[in-house]
Amino acid sequence: MSDLLVLVTCNTQVHTEAQAGPLYRVVDSRLSISCNVSGFASNSARKEFEFRVKKPALPIEINIISTDDPSFSYAVYARRVRSKEITLTHVSPNSVVFEIQRLEKSDEGEYECFVINSESVYDGVYRAKTTVKVLDNSLTVSSPGSTSLSYNEGETLTLTCQASSNTVQHTHLSLAWYVHKNGEDGARPIISLDRDFTLSPGQGFAGRHQAGLIRLDKIGAATYNLKMAKLGLSDQGRIYCQAQEWVQDPDRSWYCIAQTDADGIPTTLQEGQELLLSCSIQSQALEESFFSVAWLRGGVELARIGPTGILSVGPEYSARVKEGELRAARTAAGDYSLILQPVRTEDQGEYICRACRAFFKHTLFHCLITESGLSLQMQNNVSVNESDTLKLTCKVHGAQGQLSVTWQHKAAATPTAAFASVVSLNQEGVMEKAAELKSRKVKATRAAADTFILELDEVTPSDSGVYQCAVSEWKINSKISQSRTANVTRIKDESCIFSFVNVKLISRNNIVSVGETVELICRIRGLNVPATLTWSLQRDASTLDNILTQYSDGSISWSGEQHRYQLKVEVKEYQALHYLIINGVSHREAGRYQCGVSVFLDNVHKKLPPSNPLAVNVQNPVSKLLLTSTSARTSNINTDIEITCSVALSSSASSCYAVTWLLRQPGENKTIISSDRDALLTYGSQLELSYKQRIGMKRTVGPTFVLGIRQAQISDKGSYICEVVEWLQDPQRDWYQLSSASRTIEAQSLVATEGDEVEFRCNIISDASSPSLFYKVSWLYAEYGSSIANALVELDHTGLLRYPENQGLRGLQERLRLSRPTQSSFYLGIHRAHEGDSGMYKCKIEQYQLDHKAHWQQKASESAAPVSLTPKDISEPECDSVKWVAILVTIVIVTLFVIFVLLLKICQNKGEKKAEQSLWTEQHPLGDERSSQIFPQYIFVYFI
Repeated sequence: MSDLLVLVTCNTQVHTEAQAGPLYRVVDSRLSISCNVSGFASNSARKEFEFRVKKPALPIEINIISTDDPSFSYAVYARRVRSKEITLTHVSPNSVVFEIQRLEKSDEGEYECFVINSESVYDGVYRAKTTVKVLDNSLTVSSPGSTSLSYNEGETLTLTCQASSNTVQHTHLSLAWYVHKNGEDGARPIISLDRDFTLSPGQGFAGRHQAGLIRLDKIGAATYNLKMAKLGLSDQGRIYCQAQEWVQDPDRSWYCIAQTDADGIPTTLQEGQELLLSCSIQSQALEESFFSVAWLRGGVELARIGPTGILSVGPEYSARVKEGELRAARTAAGDYSLILQPVRTEDQGEYICRACRAFFKHTLFHCLITESGLSLQMQNNVSVNESDTLKLTCKVHGAQGQLSVTWQHKAAATPTAAFASVVSLNQEGVMEKAAELKSRKVKATRAAADTFILELDEVTPSDSGVYQCAVSEWKINSKISQSRTANVTRIKDESCIFSFVNVKLISRNNIVSVGETVELICRIRGLNVPATLTWSLQRDASTLDNILTQYSDGSISWSGEQHRYQLKVEVKEYQALHYLIINGVSHREAGRYQCGVSVFLDNVHKKLPPSNPLAVNVQNPVSKLLLTSTSARTSNINTDIEITCSVALSSSASSCYAVTWLLRQPGENKTIISSDRDALLTYGSQLELSYKQRIGMKRTVGPTFVLGIRQAQISDKGSYICEVVEWLQDPQRDWYQLSSASRTIEAQSLVATEGDEVEFRCNIISDASSPSLFYKVSWLYAEYGSSIANALVELDHTGLLRYPENQGLRGLQERLRLSRPTQSSFYLGIHRAHEGDSGMYKCKIEQYQLDHKAHWQQKASESAAPVSLTPKDISEPECDSVKWVAILVTIVIVTLFVIFVLLLKICQNKGEKKAEQSLWTEQHPLGDERSSQIFPQYIFVYFI
C-alpha cells in the first residue's frame, strides 16, 4: 500500500528572541541586551516586558526591572533601577533594550527576557535567555617619556605608546593618538589603528599623513610609535594615546569592552612655568658689530635690548619687569634671551625676534642652546628584547651651525673591526640607509634641535655590539665633527626567557559522576618570576569562560562560583603545582580545561603558551530503577479499568519521575498520556477528543502510576507500555535524567456481554496523498473457524452507503452503525450485541482517484488486523475464581465432617467389643437395608 498523507494546519505562535550570548563584558563597562517578540494577534499594541537574572552562585531567578510594574525589582537591584543605572526602554511596541550603565562583577549570570501575555490563550514561547560574562579590566596603556616637550616649528615629534591586555577571552586592540588643545572641550584624533589594523588619519591630518609627515607604526607586540614631522603651531596641545579592547559577540558584531588613556604629553607650557625665548645672530665680524634686538608678539613690541645692553619694555609689561617676571639680556656675542616667569595664559602666541640685520621667527617652544663648543651625550649599556625596537638617543650640546649625523655599528663578534655605517641624516634632513640594511626597518630622526634618534626594528642577537653617533657641525667654510658610542651589550631573546618554561595540565580523575570531586593540577616548570595564573573552561566549540585569575601578588579574581572551587599551591625546587579542586561536580563543570600563565615585564603583559587542554567528562550515575506492574485481568467492555505500574527500587530517595503510557496495537504505537517530573499531564498528539475524555492518570504512594480507562471498548485491546524516567538534582540544583525503565502490560481480555454497545475502530495511520484522493471503507465479518469473510457494510469513495445482501447477516446488519468522526477514522458500532455476533471483524480501506478522463482509478488498498468478539450470555452461571474457592471450601468442610462421623462410629464399636460383627449391622439393627441408605447421603453432600 502506498503512503497516505496527513494534513496538519499550524497557527501562528508567539516567539520571543533576545540577543544571542554569551556576551563578554568587563567591570564598569556598559551592558545592552535587545529583546523582541512576534506572533501576537495584535501587532501594534505595546507589549510589556520583564527582565530577570539567575546568577551562578545563586541559581534562583532575581527580578530586575519591568516596563509594567515599578515595584517589580528585588531589593538588590531596586536602588540601581531608581537611579536609572539600569533601564528597560521600548524601541517599538514589540521590542525593548535592557541596559546596565556600569557593570559590576556580581552582574554575571543568565538574563531572561519575559514578555507578558496580553491575550486569552497561550501559544508559543514567551521568554528568551542570554548569558553574560563579566571579566576584570586588564587593559593597560602607558606612554613613557617626559611630561613636557618643547620643539621648534618644523621639527619632528616622536612618541611611543605601549598597550596590552591579559583578558583570557580572544580580543582585539585598537589604538589612537589624540591632541587636546587648551580651551577646547574635546580632543581631536591625529591618527588611529583600528581593531582590523586599518590606519586612518584624523580630520585635518589627512593631507600630512598622505605626504608621509604623520605616521603610526606598530613596532612590537604591544608598542605603537607616533611620528609627526614638520611641526606647526596647530599641533600644540596635550598629546596622548588611547587604547580600546574589542570582543566579538555571537552575532559577529564587535563590542568595545574597555577603553584606557595614557598620561598626556603636553607640548605647550603650563601656566606658571618659565618661557625662555633665545635669539641668535650669526654674522661675520660679530665681535665688532652692535645690534639692537627687539621681541614682538602679535606685531606689538614686547621688549628691546639696545646696542649698549639697556632693556626697555612696552607699557603693558613695565609692571612685570618691576616684579621680576620679565627679564632680557645679552648672554654672549650674538646671543640674546628673553624670560617670562611665571608665564600666563595671555602670553601665548607667536613671538618674533628682530635685529638690525636679522629677522627671526620663533614659536612658543623655540629653545636654542648657546653654549660654545660641540659635545655629545649618549646612554651606555643598552639592552633590548629580540624582535623589539632598538632605540638610541644622541644629545648635542654647544652646536651653532647646521648639523648632520651618521649612525655606525661594530658587531660584538668582531670587536677589532671598523665601524660600519647604519644610517645617516644630512644637514638638510635627508635620511640615507646603508646598502646592506635596505631591507631592514631602520631610521634616523631629529626629535629636537639637540636630539638625534636611531631606531632599528625587529632586532636579532647579531645586532648587539657597539653603536656610534657621529655628529658634524657645518658652518661657513668649516666643519666640526664629534662622535660618541653606546654599548648594546645584550639583545635578549624573549623566546629564550621562557624556552625552559613548561606548563602542563594533569588530573587524577577526569571522568567522574555527578556529585563527585575533580582535582586538576597545573604544573609550571622553569619559571622563576612572579606569574599570573588563569583557569579557563571551554564548554563547547565557541565559548571560553574564565573561571578565576590568581595574580602574582596572591589576590584572586573569581568569575565562576567561588564556593564550588578550591585552590591549593605547592611550590617545589624546580616547579610549582597549582591545584583547582571542584567539589560536587555537575554537568555545568564538564568541558575542556586549560591553565594559562602570564608575567608582567617591561610594563607589558607577556603571555606564555597555554597548557594542553584537558577534558573533564561528567557522567550520570547508573540508574537503579526497577519497576513492577499488575497483570492484566479479564474485564468487561463499557466498564472502568485500571492498569498500574510501580517503582520497586529507585536510585535516590529524592528521585522524581516522568511517566509515559503508550499503547501498542497491530500496525501502530501511540502515546496515550504523559506526566513530567512536576506531574504535569499531557495527552498524546494522535488521540481523538472522545478518547482523551476516557483516559486519566494518577500517582499514588510508592510511587505507583495508575492509568485509568473509562467505559473500556474493544478498541482498547493491546499492549500498554509504562515508560518511567528517573530525574535527580545535581549539586547545582539542576535536574538531569537517568536511563529509563519500562514495563509492558497486556490488555487483550476485554469481553462483551449480551446487550452491550460495541464499537470497532479503523484509522489511517499514514497518508501521502493529495486532496484529489478518496477512500472506500468496507467492514468484513467471519464466523469463528471460517476462512470466508463476508461484507457487513460499505461506504464507498463517492459517499454511498451500502449493506451487501446476506440473509445470515441481516439481523446483525440491522444493528450496525457506521461513523467517520475524522478524515482518517472509520468506526463501526453494534447496537445491543448478543451471542450470535461472535466472530472476527476487520476493516478494509481502498484509495481512489479520478484520472484525466474522469474515471475512478484504485490507487491503493490495505486491510487492518482482525478483531475478535465473543459476547457472553448473562443467563449462564458465572464460574470465576471466587466461586471456585467457595466450592472448594464447601467440599473440604463436608469431607472433614464425614471423616469425623466415621471415626466416631469406629470408637463406639470398639467399646462394645463386638469386632466380629459388621460395622453397619451393629450400628443399625435394621441390617443391610439401613446401612445402604447412610453412605449415599454423604456422597450426595460431597458433590453439592
